[in-house]
Amino acid sequence: MGSSFNEQFEQHGSWRREFAQQLTRLAEWMTSHDLMESAMRERLQRLQDQVRTDKITVAFVAEVSRGKSELINALFFADFGRRIMPASAGRTTMCPTELGYDSALAPSLRLLPIDTRLQEQGLTEWRMRSEQWVDFPLDIHDADQLAQAMAKVAQVRHVSVDEARALGFWHDELPGENPVVDAQGYVEVPMWRHALINMPHPLLKQGLVILDTPGLNAVGAEPELTVNLIPQAQAVVFILGADTGVTRSDLSIWREHLTSAHGGKESRLVVLNKIDTLWDTLSSSEQVQSQLERQCATSAQLLGVHPEQVVSVSAQKGLVAKISGDSALLAASGLPVLEAALADGIVGGRQAILRAAIADGVAGLRNQAARAVHIRRRDLDDQMLELRSLRGKNASVIASMRQRIEQEQREFELSATKIHAVRAVHLKLLGAVFDNLGAKTLKVHMQELNASLQHSGLKLGIRTHYTQLFERLRGTLTAAEAAAAEIQAMLGGTFRQLNAEFGFSLQVAAAPQFAQFVADLARVEHSHMQYLSMGNALKMARPEFSARLGRALALRLRALLESVANELELWSNSATAPLNVQLRERQRSFVRRIEAVDRIQHAASGLVERITEIEGNELALVQIEQRLEELTGELMRLSAGDGATPALGLQAV
Repeated sequence: MGSSFNEQFEQHGSWRREFAQQLTRLAEWMTSHDLMESAMRERLQRLQDQVRTDKITVAFVAEVSRGKSELINALFFADFGRRIMPASAGRTTMCPTELGYDSALAPSLRLLPIDTRLQEQGLTEWRMRSEQWVDFPLDIHDADQLAQAMAKVAQVRHVSVDEARALGFWHDELPGENPVVDAQGYVEVPMWRHALINMPHPLLKQGLVILDTPGLNAVGAEPELTVNLIPQAQAVVFILGADTGVTRSDLSIWREHLTSAHGGKESRLVVLNKIDTLWDTLSSSEQVQSQLERQCATSAQLLGVHPEQVVSVSAQKGLVAKISGDSALLAASGLPVLEAALADGIVGGRQAILRAAIADGVAGLRNQAARAVHIRRRDLDDQMLELRSLRGKNASVIASMRQRIEQEQREFELSATKIHAVRAVHLKLLGAVFDNLGAKTLKVHMQELNASLQHSGLKLGIRTHYTQLFERLRGTLTAAEAAAAEIQAMLGGTFRQLNAEFGFSLQVAAAPQFAQFVADLARVEHSHMQYLSMGNALKMARPEFSARLGRALALRLRALLESVANELELWSNSATAPLNVQLRERQRSFVRRIEAVDRIQHAASGLVERITEIEGNELALVQIEQRLEELTGELMRLSAGDGATPALGLQAV
């Protein structure tokens, strides 16, 4: 069996840290050799941010009393020697709970009061209003204090039916989903709307984010959870009861909230928990195993997933086994199999994506830096030819050469003015695209849908408004792609002209393709269209509920369009970076050539000294090229996963 989830995630964290350190070394070396253009600095900064801040979110979803919190305890918190997340009999987690780590914040449990549901703001907006959250400090060295603090996510309030209705937990049209009314006429609702736990757990420090969700009623009442948080998780673990299999309520959660989440083997796992309920002295181990296999096969068929995506475990026995050091019980619990599946599917898949992205980024950096070195070498070659042609020439010939260089410099500066005009057109086109991708334009696109969502009663025709919105947004992405192609063609024409006039070697980068963003948009559309099921139609009849849904959609779309704009901006900067390099190097070349001629005019030894100096510079460029290849080669091998790499020194070149 492969390494456990914890082990592989720790390895992933170590790899990310090492790669970030190597990128920092490369940046320092490039800066010290004047190779760090603004576009390269931006590309490298994005790579560093991507490696350092990469998160892997695992969402745990289940109906009430499936042992979800106990599974989280067994997988991640057994080292504390006790339960950390509340996992007693009955309903425990009452509000969505996110566990992660931000080094800028002290260890704490932050709770958002349930009364915030009476306002339109979504969870993302409330995150930016820290004064509304109730903060409890955590002592990470005291397991008992941690557990006591975590128990707050299970706190409830008893409110009237009217209050429950206003908060979204009571629906007159859906009596089967309503909480039980007690003898005093009150019903039980969560005290908190959302919980954020910040703690320096080893895995959380390395980028793991755990999303613990409550049951169907709470999930359905918080649309942002369903259409934003869960779909954006890198993995979803759906927990069933091994003794019950897929119940009607389980199937309802799966169909209404999870089928739009990532659909591959690497991103969804179904866990049949509490297999220990099937252990008894009247059945042999073979009979129990056969029963489990049938339950797994039936669950896979009902949920429409591959049988390999269904794993049977006993979270409770696994936790006990880890704490007590009972290896036989741990193996019987099935927990190691689940950990291996999480490691291979989640960490392995995420690593592959991250490695591919940074390999492309490093290759781009290497190419850009290599082009800058090539330009310097070509200028040195031209200067060398020019200086060698002066051997044995008299003062008038040398003075004539100086005049010719000055004339070339003036002509070049005139062309630079034309280049600035082309850049102005380029930026104008780019600005128009950014406007179409901006928040104001998105607000206009969403006007009809928002107006429809704000109406009370059944939202007739709401699907049409959704369809029209996403058609407009697909048109926006198509227009952005077309504008990028137009900019690319314009730059290509300018580059060809400059190549012919000044001997440049400019090549414009291919225009960006937005297929990935179109696919992301389709996933957002699917998650929302799926949410418009008959099961949610009555909930959406309430304006405050549908308004939250609209705000959640706006936030998700805004983030997506901002990603498109960022990608376009990065491409634009990268496309013009070679021009910036060649303009700068050519201007420097003019200065150096004039200085060299002046030195030759004033000293008989000036020509020899300058030729010797250029030869030394050419040798230095060879060494720079070799070192660039070494540094980026190590990064490429590291991104390919070729094992541990030695620390890269920064010996002088």
